[in-house]
Amino acid sequence: MDAEKKAAEEEAKQKAEEEARLAEEARLAAEEEEKKKEEEDSGDDWDADSGDDWDADSDASGPKLDALEQRLQQATSVEDSDDDEDLIEKEKRKEKERLAQLGKERAERERLQAIKDAEMEEQEAEMERQEMLAAQKREEGKKRRLEQEKANIAARTRDDLRCPIVVIMGHVDTGKTKLLDKIRKTNVQEGEAGGITQQIGATYFEKKTLLTQTEKLNETEKFDLTLPGMLVIDTPGHESFTNLRSRGSSLCDVAILVVDLMHGLEQQTIESLQMLRKKGTPFVVALNKVDRCYDWKTRKDTPIRDALKEQSEGTLQEFRSRADDAKLQLQEQGVNSNIYWEMGDDDWTNSDFVPLVPTSAVTGEGVQDILLLLCQISQRKLWEQLMWCANLQCTVLEVKAIDGLGMTVDVLVVNGYLREGDKAVFCTLDGPIVAEIRGLLTPPPSREMRIKSEYIHHKEIKGALGVKVIGNGLEKVMAGTPVMVVGPDDEVEDIKAEVMSDLTRLQEKLSTDKKGVMVQASTLGALEALLQFLREETKPPIPVSAIGIGTIHKRDVTKISIMNEKGCPEYATILAFDVPVPKEAREHAEEVNVRIFTADIIYHLFDQFTRFMEQLQEKRREDAAAIAVFPSIVKILPQHIFNQKDPIIIGVEVVEGILKVGTPLCVPALGGLHVGVVTSIEQNGREQETARKGLSVAIKIVNENNPTITYGRQFDASHSLYSSLTRASIDALKLHFKDKLENEDWRLVVKLKKVYNII
Repeated sequence: MDAEKKAAEEEAKQKAEEEARLAEEARLAAEEEEKKKEEEDSGDDWDADSGDDWDADSDASGPKLDALEQRLQQATSVEDSDDDEDLIEKEKRKEKERLAQLGKERAERERLQAIKDAEMEEQEAEMERQEMLAAQKREEGKKRRLEQEKANIAARTRDDLRCPIVVIMGHVDTGKTKLLDKIRKTNVQEGEAGGITQQIGATYFEKKTLLTQTEKLNETEKFDLTLPGMLVIDTPGHESFTNLRSRGSSLCDVAILVVDLMHGLEQQTIESLQMLRKKGTPFVVALNKVDRCYDWKTRKDTPIRDALKEQSEGTLQEFRSRADDAKLQLQEQGVNSNIYWEMGDDDWTNSDFVPLVPTSAVTGEGVQDILLLLCQISQRKLWEQLMWCANLQCTVLEVKAIDGLGMTVDVLVVNGYLREGDKAVFCTLDGPIVAEIRGLLTPPPSREMRIKSEYIHHKEIKGALGVKVIGNGLEKVMAGTPVMVVGPDDEVEDIKAEVMSDLTRLQEKLSTDKKGVMVQASTLGALEALLQFLREETKPPIPVSAIGIGTIHKRDVTKISIMNEKGCPEYATILAFDVPVPKEAREHAEEVNVRIFTADIIYHLFDQFTRFMEQLQEKRREDAAAIAVFPSIVKILPQHIFNQKDPIIIGVEVVEGILKVGTPLCVPALGGLHVGVVTSIEQNGREQETARKGLSVAIKIVNENNPTITYGRQFDASHSLYSSLTRASIDALKLHFKDKLENEDWRLVVKLKKVYNII
């Protein structure tokens, strides 16, 4: 590369020297020419005093004067010609000098360009080398990381178990959060909208908490608890939160499926059941609200068998009957189940068998049984997956701003360690970010992370545990994404690539449409759940054009008001979930004709918008009814002609399509003769709005433009009557009455388009 560079420089230098030499020669030649001319001029000089003296008073036309004039003229002409020659030479010289200068400049430019090109090539080659080196280092880092992970998995032991992660699932209002409250002896429920959990909460139960809670029951069970504790995720119960539940379900080791003993399996319970079976997650069924049985005698916080011993025969019979109903419903879903103390050893070893635990979240009866059962399942069946592993397995649950702490990230550490000062890699929409962990906080034991209480600071966290991470620049971290730590032997680029691998799936969920509503939520998790609900669980899906997090501002209102200009006023709407709407934003929304729907529960928000859309659709249908023409072909029944003109009243049979009041009829066979508009339809003396294929009805036809049109004169029974379709009427049908027409009706529309030559 250096040799080429030198050769290019040498060549440019020689070129410049040659051009300089030529310019010097031209200059010297020009100087010599000048000298010659000067010598010639000096030879022609003449002495003004030479020649004959002349008298001024002598004759003016004397021979002497004539000779003098002649000599003067000769001298002047020689001088003029010499001046012309001088100018030409001067121009030539200037041109040569200019060309020589241009040559020098071009040579210099070429030399600089050659140097620049050589430098660029060198830079490109260097960049390629660096990229290859980085890729190589990334691959080496990945190889080292995978080897380390493999070694860590091999080093696991049964003596070192982590906390099992438990998730509570079930239909809305079955008592999931109350059950968790009872275990925890706290009250989250009151702080939640509508009694439905809105965000993933993680509650850690220490080993001593578990031992205290199950003390009474363990006197008979004699179970040796070796688990270090338990971590419970309280996932939202309503079907609108499938997104969060999926995340919860995929993270959990064992689940509690809460079933209302009074109502049996409900829509969402079935959905949760299918999800758990799909993921292969073991679960227990809590038959909750057992205290609602008739004449139930409450035995607060006792094991369920002790409580049942105190009940009357009638109460026990009702309990048995309802429990059998629940078992039958579970059987219909392909799940074998039994009351847990009635299960034999074969049932326990059979992974398809699900234990049922009667509970009351209000009185605490059966809560001990649930806890002990979860511990037994964890130690007996799940010990392999519960062996603690040094590989960091950490997932973001929520991103929230906390007063005095700034932006924090709630994470669930399943395995491995998280330490203060670690270089953690988080996933954002703008790419991976590396942030130093400035603090690790946990709520006091048996308190949920969402409830404001004094946090405990940690230097190190061992999984499984829910922890709040403090760091800089965490605002854009995405919920549901993995968190990884850059170790001393790790390559940052490899860790970044690994963290970002899940982002594509999340971005697809957050991809926005050009036309649609604006969605504003309090947290990323809630926004994600709302988007999932609007796009995948609503029929038809509600398009979303803009998203936002936090308080609604005037700029948000202005942003979505553009939908009015785009001709989609129904989408000039903000769906605000659990966020404040200041007064000025509401006033601005009224000015620019933007609707703001607010709710603390996702499905309430959906209900509001659906109601609004239905009203709007109905109004549009009413407006479009005059334009929309339903397709139909009717055959005149000649034996049923009641009035031949003004109005025409005849009996017809609907051969194809739907005949509606207001349909204009014509005869295409007679050049599209307009017969009139159907003003009423009667069948067996009763008026009706429509008549479908196969029906025979009497119709009244009115033609205001041509009242003289007469049956038997302009048209008769040999001609079928067709609906008069136009491009506008077909478009109106597509837009507002698509659901009113069946496939065969649409086929008739296509057929009539050919009849009327509609493009």
